[in-house]
Amino acid sequence: MTEALIPQAPETPNDARQAAPLRELKNMRPSTADVEAAVHAIADRSRQAARRMSRANRAWKDRGLRAIAAALLERKAQILAANSTDVAAGKTNGTSAAMLDRLTLTEARIQGLADALENLANLPDPVGNVVRGQTLPNGLRLRQVNVPLGVVAAIYEARPNVTVDIAGLGLKSGNAVILRGGTAAAATNAALVTVLRDALESVGLPADAVQSVDQYGREGANALMRARGRVDVLIPRGGRDLIQSVVTNAKVPVIETGEGNVHIFLDASADEHMAVEILLNAKTQRPSVCNTVETLLVHSASTVLPAVATALRAAGVTLHADERIRAALPASVDSVRATDEDWATEYMDLDLAVAMVDSLDDAVKHIRTWSTGHTEAILTNDLGNAERFIAEIDSAAVIVNASTRFTDGGELGLGAEVGISTQKLHARGPMGLTELTTTKWIVQGEGQIRA
Repeated sequence: MTEALIPQAPETPNDARQAAPLRELKNMRPSTADVEAAVHAIADRSRQAARRMSRANRAWKDRGLRAIAAALLERKAQILAANSTDVAAGKTNGTSAAMLDRLTLTEARIQGLADALENLANLPDPVGNVVRGQTLPNGLRLRQVNVPLGVVAAIYEARPNVTVDIAGLGLKSGNAVILRGGTAAAATNAALVTVLRDALESVGLPADAVQSVDQYGREGANALMRARGRVDVLIPRGGRDLIQSVVTNAKVPVIETGEGNVHIFLDASADEHMAVEILLNAKTQRPSVCNTVETLLVHSASTVLPAVATALRAAGVTLHADERIRAALPASVDSVRATDEDWATEYMDLDLAVAMVDSLDDAVKHIRTWSTGHTEAILTNDLGNAERFIAEIDSAAVIVNASTRFTDGGELGLGAEVGISTQKLHARGPMGLTELTTTKWIVQGEGQIRA
């Protein structure tokens, strides 16, 4: 492919292109029809950008990723200033500590976003990968290859890092993305989208490969969900209410990402030191994210509960314990009484539900009852129990003797992730580059006809 296939800079500046549909709306409170028309216009521009992106070779896309990484660092002062506005508003509005943590950007987190983009650039291009192929007896040559999905939309809340993650993954996989990042992060996302579009434009890639509908608020999100035929796939990322709203109301295809009611089963044979280190990491390293453990199941024959509970309480974790656990805790370790609501809760904070079970079967039964299908882990020195746990737990990720925090696209070598899919169609688990492609069949012949 020659670089001439990719048109150069768009005719109008990024801020003007993004603001133009909004300026065209005549009222401060535009009608549903006006918003829908504006969102459709954005989607149509995304379709054009997606067609151009699908023809970009790896070198060109990697150049775009590195341009974005450099721009994030060069313009971090602008990004952090916008983020401070959002964080201040969140504090005023009583936003929870967990959500504020997700909302907040720091120099270190911006550096992490830039590093993730560099890692993406170093990964193989999934587009054109041959999934399988063969030559039939009649001479037809078949190939099934990965191709971009096209226009990928995402609806998420208070997660400005997702803006960069999805844009980067979309670029590398040859897609165009439309973002709805929510009111809580409006200033940050506006700044990030401007940086992303400018960086794409600087290397001759279409700026419209990254667009936002944040300027149209909730009605813009609704219009995005209804844009069947214009949006190829929609990915919601956030809490249960947001995800279920999208799944229930969307008319476009949806890849469901799930909340993380994550479990760890502490088997009777688990090593004390390993259990303490893993539980502390899984619960306290960053409690506001979806791969943080929310329920600990302890085998009644385990002897490590006192050490684990003492370490968790020292780290500030509130234990929501059943009666058997409360009776087994040392006198120095306080707890609150657990209810069924605790087994169903994704705390996203320094809270942990703890229950005692008498067997692996009981642990599996509890997980099957309350799991959201995200990640479950077992800590054990019994190979048979590990193998049974792997076989019997039906979640997107099953972990043996390691922290649940590893269920992450970057940690698993995917570069980044759009989200953690808990469904079973097309994509499951961390959604990286390959999960943002579909396949098509290429059939080459020499005049064959079907008998």
